[in-house]
Amino acid sequence: MQIQFKEGESNYLGFSGALGEGGKVLIIMMKPLICVFTPTYNRANLLPELYKSLQDQTSFNFKWLVVDDGSEDNTAELVAKWQKEENKFQIDYIYKQNGGLHTGYNTAIENMDTELCMCIDSDDKLPPNAIEKIENIWNKIKDKGYIGIVGLDCDTKGKVIKDYLPDVTDIYAYEVKYKYHIQGDKKYIHKTDILKAVAPIPTFPGEKILNPFMLFLEADKYGKLYCVNEFFCIVEYREGGMTDSMISQYNNSPRGFAERRKKIMTIPGMGWAFLFKTNIHYVSSCYLAKRLKYAVKESPKKLWTFLAFPFGVLLGIYIKRANKK
Repeated sequence: MQIQFKEGESNYLGFSGALGEGGKVLIIMMKPLICVFTPTYNRANLLPELYKSLQDQTSFNFKWLVVDDGSEDNTAELVAKWQKEENKFQIDYIYKQNGGLHTGYNTAIENMDTELCMCIDSDDKLPPNAIEKIENIWNKIKDKGYIGIVGLDCDTKGKVIKDYLPDVTDIYAYEVKYKYHIQGDKKYIHKTDILKAVAPIPTFPGEKILNPFMLFLEADKYGKLYCVNEFFCIVEYREGGMTDSMISQYNNSPRGFAERRKKIMTIPGMGWAFLFKTNIHYVSSCYLAKRLKYAVKESPKKLWTFLAFPFGVLLGIYIKRANKK
């Protein structure tokens, strides 16, 4: 009996097949459940730790998609070397012109074909049983209308990043931040077709910072996430990451931040203090983008924007001066 692989299929997971003509077995490989995607820029020194954590998984029902955001180091050569090694999971690589993390999300989502997806940053790692946990949870709840799963990040010592999730079964992404006021990064695993439906994240010329959480807020209109206090990601914050230097980010990507504030304004059930604060930040971003004359016109909460206008201008002036310092 001779084994024959179907052309174009990869040999990373188990197989199904039947005895065919001439005693040959035609093997068709199963598509992995999860796409772990990693937008990266000049992080070749950190990627080996992530790669090692993927090799150490107890389940290999995933593929790894590396989106290289215009790196000038040896990222391409490094990933090419790994693609040639014997791995139990598929590694895909896409190079693109530098545009920022959110454009890396856009490229990844456009090229994904798995049922689920999650972003793992280049300086993060997976606990050894992360994929197995996600797989087991999803098999139990995938027919109950959920659009994905939200779980925890932990630090390198196994301690939760700031807050645990609330003791609820299902939750919207906006509720995590704006209803329960949960602090610290959390790990979001979404159905790929949901993110494809709400992508791409908007881009603005010359701006490279737009928080991908906007995408999750858009996805909320399709349903809730299954909420679980399980660790799916190990986080180590490093210099030069998105959490570094917020003043500089506000100043250098004002239209992106204005767009995010507009989206936040539409969250249902938010109190007046929250709306007022959000509009102050929105006006400050319009000031920094030199688009003050459009602030009220383009706002989904025009009265609140009008009331916050002078305070937002003052905040914008402060941000501009603080950034110079």
